[in-house]
Amino acid sequence: MPLVVVGISVLVLLLLMTRLRLNGFAALLLVAVCVAVVRGIPVAEIPDVLSEGIGGQIGDTMLTIGLGAMVGRVMGDSGAAQRIAARLLAVCGPRGVQVAMVLTAMLIGVTMFYEVAFVIIVPVAFTLVRVTRSNLLWVGLPMSIALSTMHSFLPPHPGPTAVASAFHASVGLTLFYGLFIAVPIGVLIALVWPRLPFVRAMNPSVPKGLVSERVFEDEEMPGTAWSLAVALLPVVLIAGAAVTDMVTSARTPVVHVVEFVGSAPVALLLTLLVAIWAFGPRMGRSLDEVAASCRGAAQAMAMILLVIGAGGAFKQVLVDGGISDYIKDVTEGWSISPIILAWLVAVILRVALGSATVAVVTASGVVLPLVAGSGIAPEIMVLAVSCGSIAFSHVNDPGFWMFKEYFNLSVIEAIKVRTSYTTVLAVLGLGGVLLLERALNALNL
Repeated sequence: MPLVVVGISVLVLLLLMTRLRLNGFAALLLVAVCVAVVRGIPVAEIPDVLSEGIGGQIGDTMLTIGLGAMVGRVMGDSGAAQRIAARLLAVCGPRGVQVAMVLTAMLIGVTMFYEVAFVIIVPVAFTLVRVTRSNLLWVGLPMSIALSTMHSFLPPHPGPTAVASAFHASVGLTLFYGLFIAVPIGVLIALVWPRLPFVRAMNPSVPKGLVSERVFEDEEMPGTAWSLAVALLPVVLIAGAAVTDMVTSARTPVVHVVEFVGSAPVALLLTLLVAIWAFGPRMGRSLDEVAASCRGAAQAMAMILLVIGAGGAFKQVLVDGGISDYIKDVTEGWSISPIILAWLVAVILRVALGSATVAVVTASGVVLPLVAGSGIAPEIMVLAVSCGSIAFSHVNDPGFWMFKEYFNLSVIEAIKVRTSYTTVLAVLGLGGVLLLERALNALNL
């Protein structure tokens, strides 16, 4: 049974990494090869499947994470990240750090992918941890939870947008309805989870090489305006492209330019160039010093990227091994509420395959025939599938490894924290969708 293979592979992976202390990159590749053999993928094709998985995952994330890490390190080594952190502390106070991180993450995360927003905000979180001497999860976890909620629940992120297209739902209306679910649920979990005893018992250190260890004097740091301008530049560029895509279907030269500069890699590359000048020659620092910051960020990111790529290989083996087709065949005959079925299919696919985007796209194909005949607004069905896709993030999810590496957690610790919060977000999201559907019926909308 395919799902048994998935369960055993996860247990073997946990054993390799926890008991045998095998490196995450090697463990993921080893388990991926074994699963490929068990699922009947021809031996001669396995290297190509692994390469496709690694290439697809690294291709999606390397430029974003690499450039984002360089921007963050340049800002950290110049004192810009410390300036922003100090400003947040001055406005919100030490007790308001979590609220500040949640608000920042939600504003940025409405239009930006999880990975992009994460690498932009995390240097500030690291700096706040160092300045306030707080627990890393106390400051960073609310940010990650808020970003996870925005990314998984709402368009214009890839999963919800793809489902909206399949269901012929309004992207704007889906976003509008989704905010009523995502914001309260995201804020609630973001503020509650760091306070849970099993989370507070963890005290990971900031990973080496991703943030400056130096504490700057006030006169050594760039001004607040420059620091915020550089930090927000990619947000403005990417958000501008997303909004343009939502409000117009015209293919004019101006739209093409906006889409080009608003793509994540280009926006971050432009931001890096601005950061190099703004926090280099403009402040009297040599280009050699700035280049050293970029090199340090690249070296610190090497293992993180390898592990994320191996996670992509594991995911690809599960997809090519027919796991998604098996789940689709099994669930097509279930006779339950269309909303619950849509959510449940997405949850099962997420657990089995790891990728939230693959889960929602596959789930949309399973429940698409139900949308027209159910009488339920297609936007509600989009939200049901999207909420299910965030559940049970674990070792076959490349995003799990990014979370683990950045927050310097063991595999078991990451499962306790991330798998639990993503699952609760999914369950509460389903409750929110059911309540929203009742409210719309009551209002005859």
